[in-house]
Amino acid sequence: MSSWTFADVWEAIAGAQPERPAHIQGERVVTWGQFDARADALAAHLIAAGLERQAKVAAYLYNGPEYLEAYFAAFKAGLAPVNTNYRYGPEELLYLFDNADAQAVVFHAGFAETLDAIRDRLPQVKAWIAVAEPGFSVPSWAEDYETIVAATPAQRPVTAPWGRSPEDLMLLYTGGTTGMPKGVMWRQDDLFNVVGAGGHAVMGIAPIETVEAAAARLEAPDHLRPISLVACPQMHGTGQFSSFIVLNLGGAVATLPSRKFSAVELWDETERLKADTVVIVGLAFSTPMLEALEAHPGRWDLSAVRLMTSSGSMWSQENKRGLLSFCRNAMIFDSFGSSEAVGLGVSASAPGAEVQTAAFTIGPNCAVFGEDGQRITPGSGERGLVAVTGFLPMGYYKDAEKTAKTFRVMEGVRWSVPGDWAEVNTDGTLKLLGRGSVCINTGGEKVFPEEVEEALKTHHAVRDAVVVGVPDARFGERICAVVEPEADLQPGLAELSEHVRERLAAYKAPRELVLVESIGRAPNGKVDYKAIKDRALAALNVPA
Repeated sequence: MSSWTFADVWEAIAGAQPERPAHIQGERVVTWGQFDARADALAAHLIAAGLERQAKVAAYLYNGPEYLEAYFAAFKAGLAPVNTNYRYGPEELLYLFDNADAQAVVFHAGFAETLDAIRDRLPQVKAWIAVAEPGFSVPSWAEDYETIVAATPAQRPVTAPWGRSPEDLMLLYTGGTTGMPKGVMWRQDDLFNVVGAGGHAVMGIAPIETVEAAAARLEAPDHLRPISLVACPQMHGTGQFSSFIVLNLGGAVATLPSRKFSAVELWDETERLKADTVVIVGLAFSTPMLEALEAHPGRWDLSAVRLMTSSGSMWSQENKRGLLSFCRNAMIFDSFGSSEAVGLGVSASAPGAEVQTAAFTIGPNCAVFGEDGQRITPGSGERGLVAVTGFLPMGYYKDAEKTAKTFRVMEGVRWSVPGDWAEVNTDGTLKLLGRGSVCINTGGEKVFPEEVEEALKTHHAVRDAVVVGVPDARFGERICAVVEPEADLQPGLAELSEHVRERLAAYKAPRELVLVESIGRAPNGKVDYKAIKDRALAALNVPA
């Protein structure tokens, strides 16, 4: 079997079908030939800028053709792309780019003001490349993206003097469950295999054995070239991996024209493009999608939709049932996994056969282990940590300690153990219990409570604070601040939320506030998060 780089496969597909669409965003269509040529030009520019083998290229971009072009260019040049959360504030971006050792940043021009405040503290960055957008021109200190990708390199396809290797990395930064974001190091060969090895099991498309086969199968008249509407951010693993799967099949990745999610726009685009796949992240997307369908019955012809997929956030049985009542030809594929552990489990639903919310069939390379490293017996009622083996990341970038904690050798085999607790039912399905940590997952975004707590405690009216997640019908969880105020002060939710937004990404700001007489910390300074959460739920009159 071959060893893989994404650039080799995508170049072969572009050569076989240069006129077919690779990316669609509204009325803008980028063909496979254009996708390949633009990525070649950007790759040549990055090499000329002085980036060397495996230098890091940060994509600080909204969804759009430029996102995948930046990744394709990095893959071509033997560089390592790095995702960037566009919701981050200046200090969070500084941490990310510094931690990742970013030497190039490709960004939408609307982010220029934020970057300008920190770029003098990032001396390792050799290339600032801006994508102009309505209302925002390219700043004087950056280069124009369109000018760069319109050039024709002296030689195509572009390869660097050091060539390409299946060992080349892609860094996927994740909020994780503790501390600051960590960069998950995926070798291209491992990642290619994890996302289907050029195939699609649900659609019945077999993996490919060689790069040549990726192009040859496009000649078959019945080869499925999916049009996948990726509604979730491509800066996250779900959006990225879903896009890679579609490109490996020679299909087209579609993204929404607007940056603020609109369920009406999603269904408009789904109908217009006759998209067969819709990619989202749980209830934050699916709740307004169902509300739009119920508000406008019969408005959209969704007969082309065969698959709705989600990963990274819990998705309710009731919502799945509602969506499938409108998309009668579709099935819902709900994946349980993480940036460092793909394929822990899957929940598949079809009209009339919707599964329970947290009932996942365990993946073929997965098992549940007790803290002692022994497998949990199905039906025993014992709780354990879900683990996956097979094609795994190398670990976390520049974090040997966290790598050792997550990637463990059990039964003589290396496993990824991201921290999800579960029971194994007699039939082999999983009953998910949640993370062992106190990480909050709100709309697919992971929020570490201590970071928000520290921001809250800089407010003059806050004596102490603890942050917990409380149930939310749309986002899975919403952030609740439990605050012990200074004497005779009564801070309000609006002012505390604004205070946090000035320091952290907006999605980390509290949406609920509970004032308490005392947090009740233990003598060692620690707090019982479960007890605090129970107090918050009781105060808000929200069932657990």
